[in-house]
Amino acid sequence: MSDMGRSGASGATGGAAAERSRTGEIGAVKVALLGCGVVGSQVVRLLDEQADELAARVGAPVELAGIAVRRPQRHPEVPAELLTTDAAGLVSRPDVDVVVELMGGIEPARDLLLDALKNGRSVVSANKALLAEEGEALAAAARESGADLYYEASVAGAIPLLRPIQQSLAGDRIRRVAGIVNGTTNFILSAMESTGAGYADALEEAGRLGYAEADPTADVDGYDAASKAAILASLAFHTRVTAADVYREGIRDVTAADIASARALGCTVKLLAICEQVDTADGAAVSARVYPAMIPRSHPLASVSGAFNAVFVEADAAGPLMFYGQGAGGPQTASAVLGDLVAAARNKVIGGRGPRDSAYAHLPVQPMGDVRTRYHVNVDVHDRAGVLAAVATVFADHDVSIATVKQEGRGGDDADHGDGDASPATLVVVTHEAPDAALRATVEALSGLESVRGVASILRVEDLGRPVSALGGPQ
Repeated sequence: MSDMGRSGASGATGGAAAERSRTGEIGAVKVALLGCGVVGSQVVRLLDEQADELAARVGAPVELAGIAVRRPQRHPEVPAELLTTDAAGLVSRPDVDVVVELMGGIEPARDLLLDALKNGRSVVSANKALLAEEGEALAAAARESGADLYYEASVAGAIPLLRPIQQSLAGDRIRRVAGIVNGTTNFILSAMESTGAGYADALEEAGRLGYAEADPTADVDGYDAASKAAILASLAFHTRVTAADVYREGIRDVTAADIASARALGCTVKLLAICEQVDTADGAAVSARVYPAMIPRSHPLASVSGAFNAVFVEADAAGPLMFYGQGAGGPQTASAVLGDLVAAARNKVIGGRGPRDSAYAHLPVQPMGDVRTRYHVNVDVHDRAGVLAAVATVFADHDVSIATVKQEGRGGDDADHGDGDASPATLVVVTHEAPDAALRATVEALSGLESVRGVASILRVEDLGRPVSALGGPQ
């Protein structure tokens, strides 16, 4: 960073707007925008169309100081004098009060935002991957300089979710945050449910309609949801949780047969992000995980279809709260960005500060092997006498209790066709609650049985309405 950038808005002054406020010369709050893609272009539009209203809410005009982009020629709708390829130079300008980061990725976004925060410029970001990985460093920089760090748009688009957790429920104790936080996967699973299509066809349709990227890996493999789960768990349980701490499974292996099996059980399949405070033998811990799971059709999340998001927050005093709406999209995400920008700009004008990072609890993250849930297991077997008993014995040997079992084959349960061979059949096993490690050991043992052709699929069965004990563990 240049010396000029370091001599501008600093932690001592709280930014140019705050200094002007103290001297009675309140001018415009100047905003540096990093990135002008789908969301950034909508932020530019809203700043222009709602300029008068935003000025009234903030107490001063909110104006763009500049927009950093890689290819200025691709933005003919933006005044040329606002565009620059020098993001570092824009961030270091002494007249900049707030930096809005919508460029995505870890670098150079990380260094740019750290420089902004260390020099007293408030930051608004929608960068979930960066916040999940480098949230601690960003929060520390904001805390040391007195700058604000806002990131409402990083988790659920237009849905007000982080601010209620961080502020509205600050006097309560949150036990669980669980829900659908990725619109692409929810669209795919909803399409499989409604049409009977397989995963590949549903993904192709999502891409055609613009719900899936050309490379859908971050969405369908659960990386996007894991980053969001890390942010939610960190806020809800006052403990630093990174994306690497979140257990992750995607939806690539979910089949039309899995969807049909869920329907037969009165369930549907959703990719869930689940964050809980749980009771362990060593005390309280945080569980953070992302995977496809069957949930009862009676649960409100089951009716969330298409690209919509919905999140349940359960707290001691407030009880269950549901947040629902558009989890992505240019205008929707820009709405959340503008909400943060208004808060940061208002603080610059009046000399206030936003909420500080809260990570005092330092709870350990529970290993996935200790997480308890129910399972739906499809086992391909040879349809012969004794198969059911052999499979049931393996479950019992690993302390995984069977709730229901159904054998589907041409001869019915334990059928032997007397011809020295056996036709294929499927055992559908639904278990009671058991540790994940026990289920994995059970599956490994099943694969070694001569009568088992293979384990076709495993899906967890989540009862998100189960009560929570005093320390957060399931009763």
